[in-house]
Amino acid sequence: QVQLVESGGGLVQPGGSLRLSCVASGSIFRINVMGWYRQAPGKQRELVARIFSGGSANFADSVKGRFTISRDNAKNTVYLQMNSLKPEDTGVYYCNADAHGGNYWGKGTLVTVSS
Repeated sequence: QVQLVESGGGLVQPGGSLRLSCVASGSIFRINVMGWYRQAPGKQRELVARIFSGGSANFADSVKGRFTISRDNAKNTVYLQMNSLKPEDTGVYYCNADAHGGNYWGKGTLVTVSS
């Protein structure tokens, strides 16, 4: 099994930046793809970004050019760098890992973009 723990959420002004971290533990050798999802009040959970085993990544159209996903394999950590934040980026951000034998989620970290 895989355990995921997110951190880095908080309150930020529009135009500001945050970096989210997700630390994976357990059977990390089984992970194929890792990604970030978010869910705003009254909306469905949506994909924000994901990174594949070969290093390629894709992003939701709404965050392209503003967000970057990266990984540090030595630290078993995936990051989401969020720049030029907008109020519509507000939501609970969840780390996700797709692995051989299962799909795993963290408990989420709240990001609030407000003046």
